[in-house]
Amino acid sequence: MSVEVTNVVQRFFEAVDSSDWDRAFALMTAPFYLDYSSYGAGPAADLDPVEILSDWQKVLPGFDFTQHQLGPLIVEENNGDATVRAYVTADHYITDATGGELWTVYGSYVLRLVKADGGWLLRGNTFQYKFQTGNTDLPALAQSRLVS
Repeated sequence: MSVEVTNVVQRFFEAVDSSDWDRAFALMTAPFYLDYSSYGAGPAADLDPVEILSDWQKVLPGFDFTQHQLGPLIVEENNGDATVRAYVTADHYITDATGGELWTVYGSYVLRLVKADGGWLLRGNTFQYKFQTGNTDLPALAQSRLVS
């Protein structure tokens, strides 16, 4: 397993969970292929990372915390390209939320990376949704906390 590839993947999700949007952006290519269609988020598309992160900024900071736990990471490298497959458990938490404080989404990621001059960059993420538990009203509450 490539430590460099693994570190880029882990740094990206740690940046997202800590709302460090500049650091997340620095680990992405433009365009960035995003496919959350299995979760009902519309068709897969090549998007500008600024657009993706802007959308995430409209909801994720409204949670008291989020934590994306990935593992095991299965890394395949081939001539400057890499694919990482991993299960993901994504916890989203709001203290004292009516209906429950925790919403968790389970699935897996297929992440694509490319080796650039400065190191590895993420160029795509396909999320394969499995199921969710907890308070499914938390995303709407998180968004409303950012608007009010």
